[in-house]
Amino acid sequence: MDPAVVGSAQFGQLWTTKLPGNYRNNLEQIYSQPLVYTLDDGIQYVFIATTQNNVYKINAKTGNIVASRNMHIPFLTSDVVPCTDINPLIGVTATGVIDPTTDTWYLTAKTYEDQTDQVKGLANGRYFFHAIDVNTLAEKPGFPKPMEGMLARNNPNRNFNGGIQHQRPALLLTGQYVYAGFASHCVQYNFTGWVVGWDKTTGSVVERFTTEAGPEPVKTPGGGIWMSGGGLASDNKGSMYFSTGNGYASQLHGTPVPGRQPPTALEEAAVNMKINDDGSLTVADFFMPWEKEQLDGADKDLGTTPLELLPPSTFSCPNAKRLGVITGKSGKTYFLNLDNLGGYQMGVNKLDAIPQAPIQNENSVYAGAGVYPLEGGYVYINVIQYQTHVFKFSCDGSGNPAFTKVADSPEKAAYVLGVGHGTTTSLNGQAGTGLYWMTDVDGYNLRIYNAVPQNGVLQLIKTANIPGVTKFSKPVFGDGRAYVGTVQGLLYAFGSPVNLPLTCTSPNDFGKISINSTSAVKTIQCQANTYTQVKAITLKNTANFQISSLPSLPVDVPAGKNISFNAVFAPTAPGPLSVDVAVNTSSGDTKFSPNTPVSLKGIGTSANPLLAVSPNTVSFNGVIVDQNDGGATESIIFSNVGDGVLTVQGLDYSVISETGAYVQPNKTAAGVQVGPFTFSNIPSTIAGNSEAIVKINFNPVATGNFAVYVHVRSDGGTKIFDVFGTASSQPNALLEFEAADGSGRWIPYTRNNPPFTFGNVYEQTTKSLRMRLTNNGSASAGSLSVTVSKPPFGVPGIVGAQNGADLGEGTNLAAGESATAVLFCSVPKSQVNVDTYNGTATWVMNTGDPNFGKQQIQFFCNAVAEQVGPLAANGSAIYRYNGCYKENNPGRQLAVQLYGNDPAMTNEKCINACSAKGYSIAASEYTNECWCGKRFPREMADEIDCNYQCTGNSTQTCGGNGYFHDHSHMSLFSNGKGLPPLPDVPPSILPSIGAYNYTGCFSEGVGGRALGAAQTASDDMTVAYCASYCSKYQYFGIEYANEPHPEPLRLLQARRLLLLRPAPQQPLDLLLLFKPRLDLSIRAVTPKEPAAALLVIPRLHTLE
Repeated sequence: MDPAVVGSAQFGQLWTTKLPGNYRNNLEQIYSQPLVYTLDDGIQYVFIATTQNNVYKINAKTGNIVASRNMHIPFLTSDVVPCTDINPLIGVTATGVIDPTTDTWYLTAKTYEDQTDQVKGLANGRYFFHAIDVNTLAEKPGFPKPMEGMLARNNPNRNFNGGIQHQRPALLLTGQYVYAGFASHCVQYNFTGWVVGWDKTTGSVVERFTTEAGPEPVKTPGGGIWMSGGGLASDNKGSMYFSTGNGYASQLHGTPVPGRQPPTALEEAAVNMKINDDGSLTVADFFMPWEKEQLDGADKDLGTTPLELLPPSTFSCPNAKRLGVITGKSGKTYFLNLDNLGGYQMGVNKLDAIPQAPIQNENSVYAGAGVYPLEGGYVYINVIQYQTHVFKFSCDGSGNPAFTKVADSPEKAAYVLGVGHGTTTSLNGQAGTGLYWMTDVDGYNLRIYNAVPQNGVLQLIKTANIPGVTKFSKPVFGDGRAYVGTVQGLLYAFGSPVNLPLTCTSPNDFGKISINSTSAVKTIQCQANTYTQVKAITLKNTANFQISSLPSLPVDVPAGKNISFNAVFAPTAPGPLSVDVAVNTSSGDTKFSPNTPVSLKGIGTSANPLLAVSPNTVSFNGVIVDQNDGGATESIIFSNVGDGVLTVQGLDYSVISETGAYVQPNKTAAGVQVGPFTFSNIPSTIAGNSEAIVKINFNPVATGNFAVYVHVRSDGGTKIFDVFGTASSQPNALLEFEAADGSGRWIPYTRNNPPFTFGNVYEQTTKSLRMRLTNNGSASAGSLSVTVSKPPFGVPGIVGAQNGADLGEGTNLAAGESATAVLFCSVPKSQVNVDTYNGTATWVMNTGDPNFGKQQIQFFCNAVAEQVGPLAANGSAIYRYNGCYKENNPGRQLAVQLYGNDPAMTNEKCINACSAKGYSIAASEYTNECWCGKRFPREMADEIDCNYQCTGNSTQTCGGNGYFHDHSHMSLFSNGKGLPPLPDVPPSILPSIGAYNYTGCFSEGVGGRALGAAQTASDDMTVAYCASYCSKYQYFGIEYANEPHPEPLRLLQARRLLLLRPAPQQPLDLLLLFKPRLDLSIRAVTPKEPAAALLVIPRLHTLE
């Protein structure tokens, strides 16, 4: 990537491609990084795998999707709640790898055993290892390979469970084998870290290594390998490197152990594995921070970043020829000797035995370091909520590596978790062309800097907004373009027109020139590649270079013709210097860029010694008194940028200002001491073009703010640098929840407290309350960091967090400072008179307070529905909602209709009316009808089948016509005394009962009852009941299923005939018998057309 092009106005967004996947109406999410690869057809492609388990092949130049396919249905995040770090789907979340010798793309995918999209759940989660032909996206023969149930080679008591495990680190291809690392979902369940290896050709498993190898019980979790998506690393010389997270075996427990004697529980560790010829792995070396158990307690994983291997061509010293870098949640950056990682507590006073004391950053770090191997070597650390820190590499006088902070970025990383891994580029490896790239989830989502800082600052040259950029991501590159994935279904491409209208001699290297001298003239030739008008030729900075002999501008240059101009190098400062000449053109063809950059570079030299000090300020922020034995150590570089030997004549120290007054320091065996600061390794001379590393230790015994101003005198000039330190006491975490009663009280959290409660929340309402975290330490307390935060954001249920940002991981609170997050209980619409039910959610949290520990904070909500009708003493309704029942099954299911077509119908109205008439059951239907009875209907339906709003209250449901609109239904309430439904058996005629014989079915009277001597009605009506009631009469009859009528028989002409309903306990035959002389017709009558049919039974001895 050419910085002149990237920094120009022509560099920007080229295209976006929307990925079409929409499983369950969700957008595609790209957590595995894009892979850029050129096939034999000469076309470069971008390969994408998503959380929906879709794979895509995209033309890298146009953004067109060339091919795609789905491998499996994705795994649902809801099956691993409260872990919603990747939400709502988990499919492919680790970056795959392409084997250029076989055009094979290797990756893993999380799914379910059942591919019908029916059976879900944690226990059914599965992982598969895929080998995909990048030409066609087809699976290679014999793939994919399942992983479920594998037993660990080094601990057969551990088996692989695809639901529990999570594959986040990028895969590693080395030789014949492919490896993948596994951790868990938010340190949940009985997980362990795994490294699984496969033969790349056959897919056979060659390694099943667990980081928890016993002898601890298999329920001891830990040692996950996730590294924020960073990759397993190899030196291509037989070693693999990775880092691990928290663990709870803690086998070493304060006992120093050399790196060559690794424990079987590799927790909070940087690990070197030997890759054996058969693909199996052997632990060769390890490093574990001296405070490992304290890191576990605070959830300060070492393994949030990968262990990165620094190019030994640049980053090498006599005592540590191969180096690596890793930073964790504790904020400490460790530079490790890859050939001797350091073991556990093997240093002085049982501290870390590593080449350089850890560098303490202000906050947690999840992003892998950026590494620039040119111009002496730089390392970049992206810190949550703080600037990116830049460290310059050098070797000290003893042959040990020294990384000194020399600059910061002007911008801070996002407040929320997600700043991406650092990435650097150059133009064909040329010095002076380095760029540092980073993505972030807030602010400018893509930021591009010059890799070499100037005057202590990273210079920002280009930004872009990319909505939904994926956390912990990084740009990937190909043919002058950069690609960035998102969680909103889009892939972005950035670049500029790749065709230059001019071909100019570039770069132009003037070599070494003494400062205040001028080089020989160089003539720069530019030949037109197309018909071009040259409009301007300008230098971006004239401090060290000048141009002359420009052609008269504007000038038209036909294709193949040349223009030229001159340039000289006149350095004003020592060291590598460079600038670009911008040739501004117009060709009339949009395929060509409007600018052609020409690079000028040279090295300024000084025959005399010349002192430089970097950085000019060293800060120790938030050092906790007595937390680290020996305090904290930083370094500063004294450089001689001249050719002659530099003599350091002395250092003057002031605790007041840069101009004095100066104090007399204490000279100790450890160095020169000024207050809590100790300076060591102060050189007396520095050879030409060399440097010396001065160590500064800050070891306070009391809290407070401290400063020392240092004046360095030498025969190569004088320099001043400032040292500041802040010493604090231990922070104290106070967690509270807002009282549900609205009093404004805050309820403190303790482990023995009941869950934080919302109290009663009524249906169709939402109640929001705040949770507050306070640094309750003394006024001198250090900042309180949130090291683990898994809020219930986007989880199923009625309780959740308003967002995933507030009180998120990386939150820092100064002494006395508080931060809040809003939680809610949102109760959905429900029927009246349903039972209350509970909603719960969990927030997993840990902080930098060592006494806080990891907490599973519980939240409780009592969801309450409206209670109507007669109420019990406790306020609950006596008539409880029993459910949605099917109507006309067959015929009306309840006996009595009280309201019909009522514009003011509510369930309360219906219940009150039925209760007043002594019915045990009330039901609403058709939005406006009320029915009563004493016996339940035959069939309960699904709740969604009742879907009508009541005419008198739209928040209530009054029956429905079914989810598929195929049948009428009723919303039914009961006081608990309702009778069971009638058995579903055919009705029958009793030929006789007692002294009575069945005579037939007769029409009811017109203008009066056919049998009118006496009558009664009962929902418990039977033939026997009526016979007993009418025992003193000659005849009795039954109608409407519940009315008997005794009287001498009077047969009247029928108006209409209603089919007789069976009695509730002793059903009567619906096949009615009629005397032929009545000439009656039989037809069904709806309830809205009332009529009667009379079943008449005379005494046996009176029949004539």
